[in-house]
Amino acid sequence: MMLQAQYVPLSEAAKVSILTMGPGDNLYDKFGHSAFRIEDPTRGFDAVYNYGVYDFDTPNFYTKFAQGKLLYKLEGVNSQPFIDHYIAQNRWIKQQELDLSYSEKQELFTFLNNNLKPKNKYYKYDFFYDNCATKIRDVLVNVLGDDIIYTADFTSEDKTFRELIQQNVHWNTWGSVGMDVAIGAVTDKKATTWQYQFLPDYVFLATATADLKQNNGIQPLVANTETIYEATKKPPTSDFLTSPLFIFILLALAIIGYTYRDAKRHVRSRALDVLIFGVTGCIGVILCLLWFATDHSATANNYNLLWAFPFNLLIAFFIGKSRPKVWVRRYVLFLVLLLVLLVMHWFTGVQEFAYAFIPLFVALAIRFVYLIRVLKD
Repeated sequence: MMLQAQYVPLSEAAKVSILTMGPGDNLYDKFGHSAFRIEDPTRGFDAVYNYGVYDFDTPNFYTKFAQGKLLYKLEGVNSQPFIDHYIAQNRWIKQQELDLSYSEKQELFTFLNNNLKPKNKYYKYDFFYDNCATKIRDVLVNVLGDDIIYTADFTSEDKTFRELIQQNVHWNTWGSVGMDVAIGAVTDKKATTWQYQFLPDYVFLATATADLKQNNGIQPLVANTETIYEATKKPPTSDFLTSPLFIFILLALAIIGYTYRDAKRHVRSRALDVLIFGVTGCIGVILCLLWFATDHSATANNYNLLWAFPFNLLIAFFIGKSRPKVWVRRYVLFLVLLLVLLVMHWFTGVQEFAYAFIPLFVALAIRFVYLIRVLKD
């Protein structure tokens, strides 16, 4: 049951905790989840305040999601159904009780309930900078101010945003490939330990090592940590035959095979060229829209455009002719140079590309070189 804003004061027995939930099976669950929990046994109150809620009934939901304009909201619900939901999904749940004074607990409770008001509950979601996990940290900083002390030693890692994502999503999955295509070079910069906290696991670690200034000195922010539910381990599954790497190997072999046959017969499979240019061009148009026509911060500076060049969609009409114009050959030479730039961007660390695409990149290079040779005849 959803809660309305509560205006009654907490009792001295109230507890404020952070709940951290482990990853789930779906792509949108792979990164875990975070929420606040307020328990007051004296008042018979036990609720979770969850910043990770969106409404499928929002007008133009999918359009707003694609544009990066979808609003998320804070929702208050009874704790037990919330916890049962994650247990049913076999996702571990850990609870960190915060060692706050009574006045700090009340101030946090008041802040959350003020956020729960209809006029305050909505916010524009950003995967890296404003999500259910960063909200936990930001609310604590807002309420506790300079009294909360986060340390940078909760992790010794030195990773980029993309590498942090890849910890939760295996590279040879369609979800990982989709993200690697959609997000740009902005995610290949090193994240600070503060920025690590877009992931719930790191909010948990940062909270565990944080301190709090009190009248009697500095003390740990967390008073007690408990595991509410330990997920049961699942046997690993192998779906290689439907994995991106296997599918792209097959596509690459098909392109190389057709190219070899064309070379032996001194012909050109125009339908294949139209397909290659049409598909890569369409992908390029989508990437341009994600970069320039949306509010997504992670889709900027996307050098996947080096292999999925949007003008390919236009060139597909010309490459399908039996005798294309001379300038088409020059354009294909330009595409080869773009592939060289892609390799340079990859090796110099400007942007990391999906490993599953390597066979496809090789096949595209072979096909383009063949086109340069055959189109000059």
